[in-house]
Amino acid sequence: MHAWPASEVPALPGKGRDLQIHDTATQGTITLDPGPVARIYVCGITPYDATHIGHAATYNAFDLVQRVWLDNKRQVHYVQNVTDVDDPLLERALRDGHDWTELAERETALFREDMTALRMLPPQHYIGAVEAIPGIVPLVERLRDAGAAYELDGDVYFSVESDPHFGGVSNLDAQAMRLLSAERGGDPDRPGKKNPLDPMLWMAARPGEPSWDGGSLGRGRPGWHIECVAIALDHLGMGFDIQGGGSDLAFPHHEMGASHAQVLTGEAPMAKAYVHAGMVALHGEKMSKSKGNLVFVSALRRAGVDPAAIRLALLAHHYRADWEWTDEVLAEAVARLERWRAAVSRPDGLPADALVEEVREALSKDLDAPAALAAVDRWVDAQNASDGDDESAPGLVSRTVDALLGVAL
Repeated sequence: MHAWPASEVPALPGKGRDLQIHDTATQGTITLDPGPVARIYVCGITPYDATHIGHAATYNAFDLVQRVWLDNKRQVHYVQNVTDVDDPLLERALRDGHDWTELAERETALFREDMTALRMLPPQHYIGAVEAIPGIVPLVERLRDAGAAYELDGDVYFSVESDPHFGGVSNLDAQAMRLLSAERGGDPDRPGKKNPLDPMLWMAARPGEPSWDGGSLGRGRPGWHIECVAIALDHLGMGFDIQGGGSDLAFPHHEMGASHAQVLTGEAPMAKAYVHAGMVALHGEKMSKSKGNLVFVSALRRAGVDPAAIRLALLAHHYRADWEWTDEVLAEAVARLERWRAAVSRPDGLPADALVEEVREALSKDLDAPAALAAVDRWVDAQNASDGDDESAPGLVSRTVDALLGVAL
């Protein structure tokens, strides 16, 4: 599966700072020192609907991570998956009378278009669950053969008790885990499971549903968590720098994935930092496909909204915050974009070297994009209120905003 084209990232004078980031597992801010190549895995979409603002906010956060690392003169090895076979996708295809593969391909293509328009830097490896199945099957077999997995009516489940580190990502108690498991795709009440929290590794073939050769597992399809583990271990190995996604992935997805990987390799942790973006609401409720309260990036683009304004609307909120999308949020972003473009369109202006360092400083401190926007606002306000004589300043500001915030002026 191919990703989307990369926009050019301008080079800035000097060098950026090391990234300090909030780690869900330790509940604190840590400073990452990735070495010359930083490794990041971000969980991708299940392509049964178009990209909504909640998706965009999540991928924007990890786009900022990449930009901070690139500015720090590091290479970035970024991997993202696409869960192109899963219950929600099959259910949507059946409901609407579509072929599930065509639905997945169409929505994945639209996601690529949205990411391109928003200037999100693409992953080096963009891997679908279906194409990962040949690598998933041996991992499930290894877990089963090691006694860390068991069969139940043909399905294969992972035993969470096989991982002494289980619970270390989300830091939730058993009762909270059970409630979230039921809400987020698990089956804690299924009779016969050794532990209600045990997640499925391999689902035996069901009538009328797609299935693949699972070797000694029999025909079926993979569980959600093992998909990401197989892709991450194949392309990044253990101990990569950031496992990223929305805050609703901390449990069960990232918790279970970490346990799968830790039992498979005998190493811990799977990732140095577990980084989670907040949820975006509409009309007082979290945007979700199940509720249907979605604002789609593609719909905004069709309505003539500049993607740069959409991106500024996302940047106006700290990535870990839960916030609400409103018409006012978008209007403020559109107005800010107009002010910024007017300021950098002048032939000269106020010196901008200090601004570059302010933006770098803000983003290095847990991706504080609102502080970075405020720094640019101050330069813009001063630029509009005075007569500067630095001919290089407007260009430097434009390159800074592009390189570090992904906004093209």
